[in-house]
Amino acid sequence: MGRSGAEKLRRFYKNFSGDDRVLVAINADPDAIASAMAIKRLLWRKVSGVTISNVNLISRPDNSAMIRLLGISMINVDNIEKERFSKFVITDSQPDHHELFSKFTFNVVIDHHPDSGIKADFRDIRPTYGATASILTEYLRAARIKPSVKLATGLLYAIKTDTKNFTRQTLIEDVRAFQFLFKNANMHLARKIEYADLRFDYLKYFRNAIDTLHLRRGRAYVHLGMVINPDICVLLADFFMRVNPIKWSIVSGIYNDKFIVILRNDGIRKNAGKLVKDAFSTLGSAGGHRSMARAELNMEDLSDFFHKDDDKAARKWVINQIEKTAKKKTTKKQKKSNGQP
Repeated sequence: MGRSGAEKLRRFYKNFSGDDRVLVAINADPDAIASAMAIKRLLWRKVSGVTISNVNLISRPDNSAMIRLLGISMINVDNIEKERFSKFVITDSQPDHHELFSKFTFNVVIDHHPDSGIKADFRDIRPTYGATASILTEYLRAARIKPSVKLATGLLYAIKTDTKNFTRQTLIEDVRAFQFLFKNANMHLARKIEYADLRFDYLKYFRNAIDTLHLRRGRAYVHLGMVINPDICVLLADFFMRVNPIKWSIVSGIYNDKFIVILRNDGIRKNAGKLVKDAFSTLGSAGGHRSMARAELNMEDLSDFFHKDDDKAARKWVINQIEKTAKKKTTKKQKKSNGQP
């Protein structure tokens, strides 16, 4: 991490005192969970206590397996008494990524997603990194902390997941972090997390998705209707990217009056984050990386376009939004290549 890393670590520690009770808020996925574990280790014996709190429902098999196998203690945000804490940290997210983050004013923000301009006493936002876990691994190295087997395994799995085995956006720093962690990680444990079995009640969504799949210009569109949690949309979006010749996977579903749209692509001259932002940001939260992105829209704002029980109309609306936006981008590129203003 070098001199700049040591300076970042010094500025990070400057935000805490021995009497502080710290809350680390996350939108739990492997990268967020592992990064929170690392922050807890960095603050061990430097503050009065550290609590990790998730704002989302944890039901994805790999997330559940990671928490169970690594022995991670976590409290849902609904059960948090804000007054008990003096400092608030957010990692692998920024406050505008989930409405429940608005409950807190964050002192520290550490993330690898595009910078949303959040103000905080300490910010370390590096959008070019493949995983926030890589950033936190640099902090551990600067602090000369040898990670425990469980911490190293969690961080390694997070880097592996967020870079999709180094096939998504990755820097040499991600590779170096992975190499450092590999020496201390338990690969058998990492594989158990990675290959966690699917829940039986998810299988109906796979059948529905396959039966209703609409393929257009290498883009696979699926609308699942009501889902028991939004992670099902993520699982299916990742699943369809393994099917040849699909180049884009767009999966939508409705959860708690939210319309969720998940985008994945093969990363070749594509930008999922920009596409989803252009297509949906006027109606709600939308953004992400080049190969993976997400939109969350309030159903009440979509009532003019389709009824929530009309799955065909919902899928048609998503297709129209994506295709219309993609066409505009293609036309703009063609004009630019022809020298037109």
